Amino acid sequence: MTDSSRHDLMVRRLLVDLNQPFSRHWNGGSAFRTAFANALSMSFPLGEQFFMESVQQGLKLLPNDPAHDDLRRNGKDFVGQEATHRHLHARFNQVLSDQGLVNHWQTRIRGRIEWARQRSAKASARSRALHELAVTAAFEHFTAVFGEQTLARRDQAGDWFEGAEPALKTLWCWHASEESEHKNLAFDLYQALGGHHAGRVRWFVYVGLTFAFDSLRQTVNNLWHDGTLFQWRTWRDGLRFFWGRHGLIWSCLPELLAYFRRDFHPSHSGQSELAQQWLTAHQHLWIAVNPRPVSSN
Repeated sequence: MTDSSRHDLMVRRLLVDLNQPFSRHWNGGSAFRTAFANALSMSFPLGEQFFMESVQQGLKLLPNDPAHDDLRRNGKDFVGQEATHRHLHARFNQVLSDQGLVNHWQTRIRGRIEWARQRSAKASARSRALHELAVTAAFEHFTAVFGEQTLARRDQAGDWFEGAEPALKTLWCWHASEESEHKNLAFDLYQALGGHHAGRVRWFVYVGLTFAFDSLRQTVNNLWHDGTLFQWRTWRDGLRFFWGRHGLIWSCLPELLAYFRRDFHPSHSGQSELAQQWLTAHQHLWIAVNPRPVSSN
């Protein structure tokens, strides 16, 4: 039995205009925090396309059993949410390109996907699906943990988007909320198709190492093009962001390490309610594409 049926997912259209240019250091004037967030955004369009495809392939392999109906329905809405994220971050990334930043991360993502699919071309459909779902579930855990910490620190000490331009802070909080909302899906689908603990842990380690390398490399590249790479303030902010009292490392490490437990499930996170709180408080900023049915209870 999976946990994806606990909450029906909702596809939303965010009412934020990303066609307008924004400042070079839009994240509170901090070159480092801006460069890091920009780096993450650069990975999203291709990364989320991969997540969508892995879930779609996994759904095709689910047994024709009514017990999986909720997983199928939420799987389609997962794809809808990720498609919206991909679209908006592609627009965001176009502004970054106009500012002179160069997206090298997407080239590495594309190369890894092509290499992995070539190597698995002769494997069974189920084997390929489990591999890609394990990678997707690992990335989804990272994004959910980062997202929930973003929401937990919003407008408080250690807010990672303190002073950010309002429209962009809305974009990141909305994205964080939906990542938390659908964090169970890929994991549950992997489990439903017979995925095992060793496989998901092995790919989680791989994802963690490549994510750390790629995000830092793209951040440094962004700072280079920004002209702020060698400024002392840049790396002061970077050290504080990662290792400070409210830094990303200390905030996220316990939840990330929880993935190694055999009894782990994404729904065990203690921050899951923050997403619904933000989405409810900011209903004026989005429109439901697939409204949830009203309960008769």
